[in-house]
Amino acid sequence: MSAIALQASGIRKSYAKNGRALAILDVESFAAREGEFITVIGPSGCGKSTLLHIMGGFIGADAGAIRVYGNEVTKPGPDRGMMFQEFALFPWKTVAGNIAWGLEVQGRSRATIEETVGRYLEMTGLQDFAHHYPAELSGGMKQRAALARVLAFDPKVLLMDEPFGALDAQTRETMQEELTRLWERTGKTIVFVTHDIEEAVYLGDRIIVLSARPGRIKEEVRIDLPRPRELEIKKSIQCHEYRNHVWDLIRSESQRDR
Repeated sequence: MSAIALQASGIRKSYAKNGRALAILDVESFAAREGEFITVIGPSGCGKSTLLHIMGGFIGADAGAIRVYGNEVTKPGPDRGMMFQEFALFPWKTVAGNIAWGLEVQGRSRATIEETVGRYLEMTGLQDFAHHYPAELSGGMKQRAALARVLAFDPKVLLMDEPFGALDAQTRETMQEELTRLWERTGKTIVFVTHDIEEAVYLGDRIIVLSARPGRIKEEVRIDLPRPRELEIKKSIQCHEYRNHVWDLIRSESQRDR
């Protein structure tokens, strides 16, 4: 059995609102194994993005701990790569320059940087756009560049916060397919937050369904669909059954939160 890449234990988070503490998260236990693709979904305001930001070390929990391969997370670090809905590319750098940035910060040699940048340009299909600036790219290309930049510094765990949420439907499906292809090639552990049930089913080995605020794990849904997955699988009866089951879970929580 593969090693546990990421472990969340007793994670609680509250924010102050009108002089009172508003509980956002109450996640007792959750683990992602090495090479596993986990999707996280739940009703609006359930704390799924907050959970991901705690995993990334960008904000602290009030209680509990996140561990990556046994090491407690206290701040952002190179063992975790983070992707956001916004493209977060440096507008003054080319695609190649953006991909190289993390490696330069790490002090890698020029030869290593050039080899790595070339590899991820090829892997994401951006070879012909290496010297383009972000303003010259489509939304899908910007997200490919952002993904290549994160993968280039070789994090152990990739954290993704609704990275395809701002894309049009056709580009979003293309990026879902691209991501599964890259995940299969790299073997990265991925925790992917989304509000799209179909996306959660298509991408995930497991779906973590959070309850209404404060977000607790309502159910873990194991997705037994064959890999590699083509987009055609979304039309299958089994995929629709998973989607309907997750929808029922989220709907029941949304109604409870009214």
